[in-house]
Amino acid sequence: MTPEDALAALRAGIEPGRAEAMAAYHKQTRPVLGIPVPYLNDLAKGWRQTLSVPERVALADALWRTDIFEARIAAAKVLTQARIRDDAAAWRLIVSWVPDFDSWAIADHACDAGERRLVADPARLDEVEGWTRSDHMWARRAALVITLPWTKQNHPSAGDLAIRDRVLGWAAGYADDPEWFIQKAIAWWLRDLSKHDAPRVRAFLKAHGDRLKPFARREAGKHLA
Repeated sequence: MTPEDALAALRAGIEPGRAEAMAAYHKQTRPVLGIPVPYLNDLAKGWRQTLSVPERVALADALWRTDIFEARIAAAKVLTQARIRDDAAAWRLIVSWVPDFDSWAIADHACDAGERRLVADPARLDEVEGWTRSDHMWARRAALVITLPWTKQNHPSAGDLAIRDRVLGWAAGYADDPEWFIQKAIAWWLRDLSKHDAPRVRAFLKAHGDRLKPFARREAGKHLA
């Protein structure tokens, strides 16, 4: 599978008239082809099934470098898999994308791939913590989005609870951040966590809720009684 073959496969999924609306919705200045997500899902699934891990990493890198909107999403989807043997190269590639994040759709798909690698090796949280001190808003946001799996466990281990508290500490550090996307990410993390660990969310809101934007505070407590 060459990058040219992959781009040809992508272009085969273009829906006429779709690109302009997608570019406007996602506020994109990079090329947007107009390809629906289900098509990207099917394409990436096929690549995951037929290519080796090194081949997938190389393909993902090439797709990302095109700077085409759907190609970057496809790059992330090629690496979105729970179990990858010897995943160091995949993790390094995903991390290398973080400085390029500039829109929620691309960032969230990349974080979806990254969270699998983070769950596979939680020691990588030390690297993610560095993003919380970045001047790049999207990197700071990614630290919360990529750690969302720790909001979802029904039976977390002691180690998982320690990670929850660690990430909540990052969120507390963000509470005064005026960026809408940062406030939204805090609310997202807390809202998802409240379904599985309401006491921690209540404690967070009691300590830091007054520092959040009103919309974020409301969304964070959406599922609390």
